[in-house]
Amino acid sequence: MTAAALPGAALEGTGGLPLRVAVITLAHGRHDHLMAQMAGLRSGTRAPDVYVVAAMDDDEIAPLVAAAAPVAAATDVLSVARGRHGLPLASARNAAAAAASGAGAQVLVFLDVDCVPGPDLVARYLTECGRDVTGDGPGRPASPQVFSGAVHYLPPRGPGKERYTATDLAASTPHPARPVATAAYRVAATDLRLFWSLSFAITATDWTALGGFDDGYEGYGGEDTDFAMRVDRAHGALWWVRGAPAYHQHHPVENPPVRHLGDIIRNSNRFHERWGVFPMEGWLSAFEAEGLITLGGSPPVWRLAEAGRRSARSD
Repeated sequence: MTAAALPGAALEGTGGLPLRVAVITLAHGRHDHLMAQMAGLRSGTRAPDVYVVAAMDDDEIAPLVAAAAPVAAATDVLSVARGRHGLPLASARNAAAAAASGAGAQVLVFLDVDCVPGPDLVARYLTECGRDVTGDGPGRPASPQVFSGAVHYLPPRGPGKERYTATDLAASTPHPARPVATAAYRVAATDLRLFWSLSFAITATDWTALGGFDDGYEGYGGEDTDFAMRVDRAHGALWWVRGAPAYHQHHPVENPPVRHLGDIIRNSNRFHERWGVFPMEGWLSAFEAEGLITLGGSPPVWRLAEAGRRSARSD
């Protein structure tokens, strides 16, 4: 990995004014997690100028956000309908980003609803979006730059605890599957397929140039890696950022996620049509080993086996 340790200069907006930053999150249920995220943003060293929540098939979120103490000068809750194949994660992010840009945000910070921001997360992302990441002169490169801080997975809360404490957060460690910038302000990713939409930042200009997420991905899986591949195709870069941790609140998960079986094979096949390889190989292999899916045809396509169709019908 290539390290960069010079602080660089912060970007300025039109007329030399400081950049406006938005925090964007998607939510469906998990209202406690959303409230914890908002509390984390309120206690941060840099408040967002704009906060956008895309409420997917959940009419309870707007009144909850309206009743809570504000986290930004401008707050918007978008109502996003469920898609034909499930929750439209990609198109919901795109709609929220458009709303944030429309509210004047020039830096977009995406944070999953499960994630509590570290106190410096917004400030660090804002700073990194203003650095000359190439280190070879003033200004920013024309190719898109994406920044991602470490994600710490938290254990279940103890009995009777309604929130994680600062002590809980301090005791957590970064997820072992992603690199972590330690000695440098940031390190360049050598494999962009490790991009994770749980926590990342990008300028609105670069977001627009990339076209956001492909909203042809619907339901769970695939849109993250597709986005990373398009960053790579545009000769862009992914940077692992020091000092911008997000803390993922515990919730039950499946491994492999059988309840998302239909989404995963549909989105994997879409990905293969574009890139010639399949994403989420570990999950696909696990589904195949359990007799839920089969691979066949030329070009190859994943299909539900009879056991997989039964699982999909029971979801």
